[in-house]
Amino acid sequence: MTKHRILLTDVAWPDTNIEQSLCANANCELVISPSTDETTLIELAENADAIVTCWAEITAGVIAATQGRCQVVSRLGIGLDNIDVNYCTQHQIPVTNIPDYCLQEVAEHTIASIFTMGRRLGAFHLRTKNNDYRREVEPPIRRIHGQTLGIIGLGNIGQRVASLANAVGLNVIGTRRDMTQLIAGVRLTNLAEVINISDFVSLHLPLTHDTQHMIGEPQFAAMKDSAFLINTARGGLVDHTALAAALESKQIAGAVLDVQTPEPPDLTIPPYNDPRVIVTPHTAFISTESITDLRTRCFENTLSILSGAPGKFVVNL
Repeated sequence: MTKHRILLTDVAWPDTNIEQSLCANANCELVISPSTDETTLIELAENADAIVTCWAEITAGVIAATQGRCQVVSRLGIGLDNIDVNYCTQHQIPVTNIPDYCLQEVAEHTIASIFTMGRRLGAFHLRTKNNDYRREVEPPIRRIHGQTLGIIGLGNIGQRVASLANAVGLNVIGTRRDMTQLIAGVRLTNLAEVINISDFVSLHLPLTHDTQHMIGEPQFAAMKDSAFLINTARGGLVDHTALAAALESKQIAGAVLDVQTPEPPDLTIPPYNDPRVIVTPHTAFISTESITDLRTRCFENTLSILSGAPGKFVVNL
């Protein structure tokens, strides 16, 4: 029996013990790329039966280099903007992800962001580290219970955020493509109202041609000047130049950015160096439990497809 060959394009954790063990048990060869540049990936993709990627760009050229052998492209994560899904679809290659591995982590990160900004923990932390013990802040601190959280994108993660938000007494509104599907604890409305009346606006959307820079100058102008933006989805959803301008003109009160474009960004320039902006290095999805779950399920699913079984979470076929 021919041994299947799996190309792992990049590694985002300290070891590959889980991946190596699963491949060994399935009698598969695991090839780990030393670089994410396209030339290296094309060389290593020759005769690969599967491609597994975290952040590397999986172009048509990389997939074509498998010479027709590729049976699946698997994403170690949720978003698919680094994979040429159209090429895969045209060539009947399934693309998979793990859409539910970090629901709790991202939801917790979002709720933590609301309390951090709403209670001005970041501002007070910076002050006290500079021997400044003043309590006064603008805009004034308001009780978080009863404030309005606007969720843009109510998929798996957005719904988990809504559930936690309801538990701490936030008034939750939201918008999504399918406005006919009711969600417990969420008042569905249009994007304009979410932007206009929310005290916290949280993004939970994939990055597509339609969602690129969907939060820009018009949206910031329509937000409350006391409102905060939270983005744990994709950096490209937000026009960061417009965000910097909105902060400069005090159109909004601040932002929490877990995702940027590019990553890492230049942290010395606006909006990243603004004290009203909290930047985290794309960590909303991270916990020991979520990463173990992601790695295990992604490779189990890839190996299952290679064995001829139906794949889970196929997004394109």
